[in-house]
Formats: sequence, structure tokens, C-alpha cells
Amino acid sequence: MENLAAPTTPVRLAPRRVTITDLAEHLGMTKGTVSRALNDYADISETTKTRVRREADRMGYRPHAQAQAVRTGRAKSIGLVLQIDEHDGQSPFLKDFIAGLTGATSEIGWTLTVGSATSDDDMIQTMARMVDERKVDGFVLPRARVNDHRLNYLTSQGVPAILYGRSNFFAEDTAAYFDISGEDAMEDAVMRLHALGHNRIGYVGGVDVFNFTHLRHEGYREGLDKAGLDYDAGLVRWGARTAQDGADAFRSLIESSKPPTAVVFSTDETALGAYHVARDLGLRIGDDVSVVAYDGIPEADHSDPSLATYRVDNRSAGHKLIEMLKAIIDGAPAPSQRLLETAKFHAGGSISAPRRTSEELRAYIL
Repeated sequence: MENLAAPTTPVRLAPRRVTITDLAEHLGMTKGTVSRALNDYADISETTKTRVRREADRMGYRPHAQAQAVRTGRAKSIGLVLQIDEHDGQSPFLKDFIAGLTGATSEIGWTLTVGSATSDDDMIQTMARMVDERKVDGFVLPRARVNDHRLNYLTSQGVPAILYGRSNFFAEDTAAYFDISGEDAMEDAVMRLHALGHNRIGYVGGVDVFNFTHLRHEGYREGLDKAGLDYDAGLVRWGARTAQDGADAFRSLIESSKPPTAVVFSTDETALGAYHVARDLGLRIGDDVSVVAYDGIPEADHSDPSLATYRVDNRSAGHKLIEMLKAIIDGAPAPSQRLLETAKFHAGGSISAPRRTSEELRAYIL
């Protein structure tokens, strides 16, 4: 009788994990010697360490992460928790930033463990769980806040951490950070515009919970002071996070009784909102109104005209943050790990000498 049963497909079993016992038997050594060689104990000769590591690589041996964490107290992993309730939780900067983080962790044989949170409270709970479960050895904290609750918590628990940015947190003197001096960029932006002939320069800032908002505003004020221009609160708008926020702020400034001939935006995303408003009013960015911003997101190059901006290398920042945090985990004092760099100006077509005075611009719009 013919067998009508469907043919079975052979099941491919995953290759058996190479254990430290396998490695020890292959080398003719005890498990203790192999373990001490792999963990760089001083009582093991360099010749033996080299031999053990070479065979471990050849055989594909990888230590079990959880067992190693229990034995050594290290998970060999860096934590990153993203707060997804923020509108820009998936902003363009994240792609390059995370690429820098993962590249740097891979170079040292570590991993990046990413979590998400939906609120400030959830952020702390997520971090606490990652620490309690020994999943991470320290945290990178992007987007520093004025009084950063994440840093507050981790410092109180003795968990290594480093800020991408600076904070006015109570332990500022003991905090580690890597940051780009946005305040220097804003100061330079004002002085560049003034050198082109602009004397009425507006400013659109971000949300005051983030510390960079205050630092960049201080830079704007410093630029006015150095240019010999008075600070006018009527030329400043706050709370812009999205392109729509930027559009609303720009419209408010440009339709005022004495509009600015140039506007400095604290971020590229908000600055791009100005382009839509300018078109609605029959204005051209760069010719009728100058705009300069900060970040260097890809969309800035694709705008018409391209946006003049201060570019930040977020991939490089991610790499440096891992290097600095690893140093802290290895015992370096946190205050020794601080680095402040400057953003590079990219001269797009969105700035030029003013074609009209503030009064003439107002009359043109009307």
C-alpha cells in the first residue's frame, strides 16, 4: 500500500554551545586555569593567556553573559533608556547616535542594552529593573535636563552614568558628561548675522525642561552683547520642539510690528518650519529673512535654500560617551570624564545681508 504521508523535513538543530569545559579539555588544562586566563588574572602567564584566547576564538567559545555577570559583577553592557512619550523620541539624531554607541561597545566586546519608558517614573523603574537584574554596568543619558532625575537616581544608587549634555543637577560637581557647546554656536550665529548687517535678530528657543535650551539662549544673549545690540524680549519665542512650533514662532515674530530681519533657531527641526511660513507670506529665506540653526540634520541640506546650521557629529559623540563611561566603570573618577567640544558651522544659503530694514519688511508683508 502506498504511503501517502507527507515527507518530513529534517529539523536543523542549532550547533551546541562551546563550553569552558570543552575548551579546557581541548587545551589539556583545568577549567580554573582557562577561566583565570580568559579573565586576565595576574598569576597566569601571558603565554598561557594568549594560547587560551586564541583557541577560544578559534573554537567559537563565548562566556555565558549571566554567569559571567554573577561571577565578575559585570554584565559587559551599557544601558540606554529612551523616553518614547517625547515627540522627538525617534528624531533623526538617534540613528547616528545609536550607531556610535553600538560601534564603540562592539569594539570593547560589550553590548548596548536599550530600553524604553513612557514617563519620568517609568524611566526610573526601567533603569532600576535593568540594574537589579544585572543587565548593565552603567548608563548613557541623552538629552540632559536642568535637574536630571535620571542622574539623581543613578548617583544615589552608585551606578556609573554619563550625560550627553550638561545639567544643573545637585551633583553637577561630580557628574561626568560629553557635550557640544551650543551656547558658543548661538553666540557665533548672532555675530555672523550682525557682521552681515543685521541689527534686529530674533531667537526661537526650545522647551525649558532641557538644559541646552537655557545654555543656547545664554549664547544668544552673549552674542547680542558682543555685537553691541540690546536684548529685546519681544524678539524671543520659547517652547518650540516641532517644525510646526517653529512655524508658529516664526510667524509671530515676522508679523510683529517691528519684525527681525534674521532669526536664530535653537534646533534645525524648528527652523525648517519657518520655510513654510515664508512661502505663505511671499518671502524667500536667505533673501528676505535670514535663518540660522543648530544640529545639522539631513533635512537641513535638502531645504531650499539649504539651511545654515552648526553641525553636530552624533555618531562620534556616541563613541566618545562609551569610551568615557567605560573609564568610569573601570574606576576613573566621574569628574575626570568631562569633554566639551564645538559644533562646526555649515554655511547654507539661508543667510545673507539684509535686503530690507525691519520697517520695510513689515510694509512688504502687509
